[in-house]
Formats: sequence, structure tokens, C-alpha cells
Amino acid sequence: MIRKVITGLLAFAVFSTVARAQDTSLLNYFRLQEVTLLPGPFRHAQDLNKKYLLELDADRLLAPFRREAGLPVQVQSYTNWENTGLDGHIGGHYLSGLSLMYASTGDTLIGNRLQYMLRELKKCQDANGDGYIGGVPGGKKIWNEINGGQIKAGAFSLNDKWVPLYNIHKTYAGLRDAWLLTGNTEAREMLINMADWAIRLVSRLSDAQIQEMLRSEHGGLNEVFADVAVITGDKKYLQLARRFSHRAVLDPLLHHEDQLTGMHANTQIPKVLGFKRISEVKGNASWGEAARFFWERVVEHRSVCIGGNSTSEHFNALDDFSKMIRGVEGPETCNTYNMLRLTKMLYQSSGEQQYIDYYEKALYNHMLSTQDPNTGGLVYFTPMRPGHYRVYSQPQTSMWCCVGSGLESHSKYAEMIYAYKKNDLYLNLFIPSRLHWKEKGVTLVQENDFPDHPQTRLTVYVKQKTPFTLQLRYPAWVASGTLQILVNGKKYPAKPVNGYVPINREWKNGDRLTVEMPMHMRVESLPGAEGYYAFLYGPVVLAAKTDTLGQSGLFADDSRGGHIARGPQIPLKEMPVIVSMPGRLANLPQPVKTKPLTFKLKHLFPAQYPGGMELIPFFRLHESRYIIYWPQATPEAVKKMQEKMAVAEEEMIKWDALTIDKVVCGEQQPESDHFIQQEDSWTGFIEDVHWREARGWFSYRLRSQGQTSRRLYLKYFDPVRFDVLINGKKLVTLKPGDSNGLQTRIVPLPPGSSDEAVTEVTIKAADNFTTGKIAELRLLKE
Repeated sequence: MIRKVITGLLAFAVFSTVARAQDTSLLNYFRLQEVTLLPGPFRHAQDLNKKYLLELDADRLLAPFRREAGLPVQVQSYTNWENTGLDGHIGGHYLSGLSLMYASTGDTLIGNRLQYMLRELKKCQDANGDGYIGGVPGGKKIWNEINGGQIKAGAFSLNDKWVPLYNIHKTYAGLRDAWLLTGNTEAREMLINMADWAIRLVSRLSDAQIQEMLRSEHGGLNEVFADVAVITGDKKYLQLARRFSHRAVLDPLLHHEDQLTGMHANTQIPKVLGFKRISEVKGNASWGEAARFFWERVVEHRSVCIGGNSTSEHFNALDDFSKMIRGVEGPETCNTYNMLRLTKMLYQSSGEQQYIDYYEKALYNHMLSTQDPNTGGLVYFTPMRPGHYRVYSQPQTSMWCCVGSGLESHSKYAEMIYAYKKNDLYLNLFIPSRLHWKEKGVTLVQENDFPDHPQTRLTVYVKQKTPFTLQLRYPAWVASGTLQILVNGKKYPAKPVNGYVPINREWKNGDRLTVEMPMHMRVESLPGAEGYYAFLYGPVVLAAKTDTLGQSGLFADDSRGGHIARGPQIPLKEMPVIVSMPGRLANLPQPVKTKPLTFKLKHLFPAQYPGGMELIPFFRLHESRYIIYWPQATPEAVKKMQEKMAVAEEEMIKWDALTIDKVVCGEQQPESDHFIQQEDSWTGFIEDVHWREARGWFSYRLRSQGQTSRRLYLKYFDPVRFDVLINGKKLVTLKPGDSNGLQTRIVPLPPGSSDEAVTEVTIKAADNFTTGKIAELRLLKE
């Protein structure tokens, strides 16, 4: 019965005029129930994610929904984002993650957990009495305000609440997934009732008022409402989907205008999913083209080698990705999760190979890399900064958006391995798996240890001879003319047509097919940032471990910023540089014969890397600092760098010889060693120079080492205005100079001021200014 309900969704749509465009899809996907993952990296990730799902406490996730419905709260809700304004959003993701995992594995514990969540949410919906389900704190009040036309929208707030529309979108999506993936009729009823609540919510609002409301992040509500139109066959939900489509984003895309620079990336991607879905349901080609154009701009112009995009959650300028290298908040996992969903939709309606090429790239190099293979912890930001690291979630502390989308992503790895249309079976991804193509009576088993070895083996099982065409993907990373196919041990001509090699035959039980896909090394440059390159072997991004020191917060606590790797940033000038002409980079890594997918990279500067560094697949590199993008310089440039470093080193030696004690501001250990005290101050860095700044003050205790100091050395960024105090007495007020760059100043000390064993130096804001960014303090000898 469940199978009939799920697979019958498209057939049901034929009877609805709003959904006839469903039948125009070029390809069909198999249900997750029809594809079983076999042992390999993706099966391992799925198993870990199942464990993570079961470690979460359903009652703690339900607590915000019960609270807002006026029901008894059995346990306290989770902390982190779940009790600071985004209460309930993980509960929605959890429904989707459970539904996907149950469809993928049929695990009874997962199925029971899903049933419990739905049953308890139904109680909340009944208690609310109007179809609403949500954990938004004080949600009923703001929904009444909005219904009455009182709208105060900001990018990340609506009526002074943290993105409540985004929050409830997760509940909508979870109910939809529970119906479509598992056939749960109660989820269907709850979804429709909640969609009816949304219609009443905006019934008195003009289109202009709704567009004002949509300035606030709202996820992909338009996509879900279009899905409800298909599920019910009722046009009113399609109208609701169109009203919830943000014209400020849609209109430029309709005119092929890329206005994405600086925009919050994951606010926009779900909107585009909705544009695409509406185009499918309504048959509106222009909206579908807008979605295709968006995908092209993001994938081809705004993404890095792992398939991710954004710095600090925002799209980079097209000609400047340098923040990717300087910052620690690299591509956000949620962005790639949603880009993969958009890719799946676009591939289904076009069959174009470019979508599978991107899907594979992002799947291996970003999505798979965002799960700790030991703990199952999930990643928010993946820094591209050389020498930095990732932070991993923990089930009881971490409730970020990327935890929610991660619970889904690692539950559905089977979704794109295969596709079909009529008599054609498409093999897209080389992931060990078993396919049951029930309509044809065909079972296909794919076995390999890909990508360690660039080969896959297929075995066909049928009860009787069965004709069909196997469309074998010819990957873009395989050189033309090098792919080899053997059918039952005999060579088969590998002649691709539109990216696929068609193998048309009458298949018999036990037929075997072997595919050899030679890989080669290639490099990709960082967009808009000259001189940085990444290595890829076949579809796999390679990276090098640096060290495991200073990974503060490696496993996240429940603080609001716990998802950010805030440990010390290794100065970029200390990172190895590849000495080579750009055109020769791909020839430098040499394979390590005893280790699969492992290479030795030499030709590195400076001298502390004489033996080179080891490159391995990034998705296998965890709990360590790493390098993905490498700075490159020609031999001539390195010579100039050496000369510059020699001058800088000579200058440093001179000052070190005069220094009694020093503190580097903004770096944890030096500040701790000098007993920092502070009030209303903070830290940061500019071009690898760390600094501390304050509206109040900060102080350090510098040691005289038995010597007499006569001068205080300060290094800071202009413009500044601050007081310098020695042992509590004002020494000087420093004022802005003529430059915004890094400045040095030497201030004479009064006689006797530093005769004690310890000299306390205080930097204090003056005249309502901040102190400016102070980088270094030293006590100097004569």
C-alpha cells in the first residue's frame, strides 16, 4: 500500500490541472526503498548518521512544540539554537532525517521514532486548534500581528523573532517528507491542515505586504506549498506558493541578472528550489529557466573546489575570493545540501551530465567530508584557510541548521546513483549498491572500492532475458578515449552520447560488466584570488594534514558560536608555498605506491618542508588542521620572498635583541602568559596580524627579567586614540596618524616606572573612542 501511495503521486497529479507539468520530467528516480547501499564510505556515513539520529532525545526536540501548544512539557528543550529563538527547527529536520533514513534502511527503531514524533506533533496541532504546529517562542502573538497586517521584517528577524518563517518551514518539510517517503497518512493530514493555516495567516494581506514579510529568511515555503498543490490537486496551494515567492530575488534571475554578491547564500537557495518546483507544477518555463541560471552562476562562478560556496554565509564578489583564504568561516554545509537538492531537480528535467558532475563533486568533497567518521559529528563551516580546521557537533549540545540538514544528507546517499526512463537505466554514481528495478524485474548489484581504485563492477540478475539500455555515465574527469568497458569479459566500445555510453542488449541472468575509469591529476585555481590552487585526482579533492595543535572547540559545546573554529589562526606567511610555474603544478604530486589515493607533494618553500607533504582525499582528513588551497609562486617570486623575509628577519632579530619582554595581542597563549585583564574588549586579525581592541580597557603584566627598561614599544593599526598607562599611571595619549596601516611607536618611560619585577601596561579607550587595534607590546632595553 505504501509503495502505491508514493509511486502513485505523479499518477494522481494527472487528474489535477495544476500538476500536469509533473509528467514532463525527462527522467525518473528510484525510491530510496529500491536502492540499498553496500559497504563503502557512504554506507559507513549512513550507519553513523542512524546512530546519531537515535542518540537525539525526541522529547527534548518536542518540548518547544508542546510549550507553544500549551501542553505539559515533560523535559527541557535542547539548548544552543533550540532555546535561544530558533526553538523547534531541529524537530522539523528530524522528521525529514528519520523519514529518509527509514526509507533507506527500513530500520524498525527509526520507524518507531518517526511514528512517535508524528503522534506527539498531532497532539500539538490538535491543542492549537487552528492547524498550526510550531516551536517559535511566542509564535501565536506574532502570527496574530502578521494576520492583522503588522509586519516588521529584517533579514534575520520578523516581528522581533529569529526567522520564524524559516523555522516553521522545517516542520512543513518534515511532514511532507514523512508522507512522500513513508506514506504516513497522518503526516499528510497534518501537512494539509498546516497549509490551510498559512492561507488564513496571509488571507488579509496584500501581495506587497507579503513581499515585505519575505524580506525575512523563510526557507523554501514556496516549494512546500507547491508540493501540497500536487498532493491535494487543489490550485489554492499553488497560488499560495506563488505569493510566497520572493520577487526581489526572482525578477533579476528572470532577466538573467546575477545580483547575488554579498547576499546571504542559504537564504536564497531554498527560494530558488521553490521557483523550480512551481515551474514544474504550473508548466512555467521562465521560472524554471531562472532556477537553471541561478544554478549556473553559483556552481560555475561562485563555488570552490569542494562544491561549496559562501564566506561567513554570504556570496563572495565574483572577482575576489580572498576572504575564503583569510577567514575561517568557509563554505556552509546547508548551502551545499540545498544546491544538491536543486541539482537533483534540474537533472531530472534535463538529463544533462553537468548536473551529475557537480553532484558527484559536492557529494564526495563537501557533504561526505562534513561528518566525523569516528563520532558522526556534523560540520557547519569548512574553512578554506590554509592551516585551519573544522568543528564537529555533538548530539546533546549542537543544534545548528547544518546539524539539521546533515541529519538529512547522510540519510539519502542512494537517491541519485541510478535513474530511469522507459527502457533506459542510467548509472550516475559509482557507489556500491543494490538496485531493485521492480517494473523490469531486474536487480543490479554494483561493487567496487571506488575511489581508491578507479573501477566498478556490475552484475545483472533477471528471471528471464530482459532487454533494456544501460546508460553508463562517462565522467568528465576521465580523459576522452580512455574509459574501458568489458561485458562478460569482452571489450565493449565506449562511445559516449550526451555524456553516457549506451549499452543496449538483451540482458541475461549473471551478466557482468566491468568499467575502468583512469584518473589523472589536475588543479583548480581559487576563483578571484590569484596564486592559490587545489589538487584533484579524478573526482576527489586532495588535502594535506598540517598538525593537530590548538584546535580549540574541536567538538562543539552549546554556546551560540560553538560551530565556529575559533582556535589560533596560523599566519599565512608560515604556510608552505609551492615553487612552480602554474602550468606544471599537476605534475608535482607523486603517488605513494603503498597507499591508495595518496601522493607526496614536494617543491615546497620554506626549508622546513624538505621531505614534502602527503596529499590524501579531503573526505578522509579529520580532526586535524589542513591545507586544500596552496599558495603558488615561481622560482623568481620565491627568491624575492626570501629576500623580503631576510630583511624582515634581520629587523626582527634587531628588535628581539632589544626586547626584555613582549606580548602578542589577540593570541591566546601570549595573552594568558601575561595575565591579561580586560573589560569590553575583543580580538581579530588583519592579514595574519592578530590584535585586541576595546571600548573599555585591557592590561598585561610584562616582566623586567632583572633588567631596566627605558622604552615601551607599541605596534598597532591606525586610526587610533587611546591612553597608555604604566602601573596605573597615565603615560601618554596616542592619537590618529596619517595612515590606516600597521604602525609602530616607541614611547620613553619615566625613570623608575619599570624598576619593579613586573610592569603593568594598560591600554584604555579615551574620549569615547575605541582603543584601536593593538598588535604588540614590548619592554625595550636602551
